[in-house]
Amino acid sequence: MSSTVSQIIETMQARFNPKAAAGLDLIFQFRILDADNYYLSIKDGTCDLSAGDAANPNITLIMDSATLKGVLSGELSGMQAFMSGRLRTEGNMMLAMKLGELFPS
Repeated sequence: MSSTVSQIIETMQARFNPKAAAGLDLIFQFRILDADNYYLSIKDGTCDLSAGDAANPNITLIMDSATLKGVLSGELSGMQAFMSGRLRTEGNMMLAMKLGELFPS
């Protein structure tokens, strides 16, 4: 795979829509099965990317790096990934739907 997980998640940060994050205080944990874990902290219109595991994420998205790349590139919908078992969630699953608003393509 040409791009690393950190590069893939950094592209999310570049697409971040601060208006959609107004008044939010959320942590999205990305547990990548074949690479390092990352989390995004969304707070009051800001988005911070950190390596590792958050203490108390609101939602954890569990997948391999190929699934992450496919979803973020638009080649695979998050719903398709979820329904096919390539993406699992822990925590508040409804927050996964917010990712599209927070990080429009």
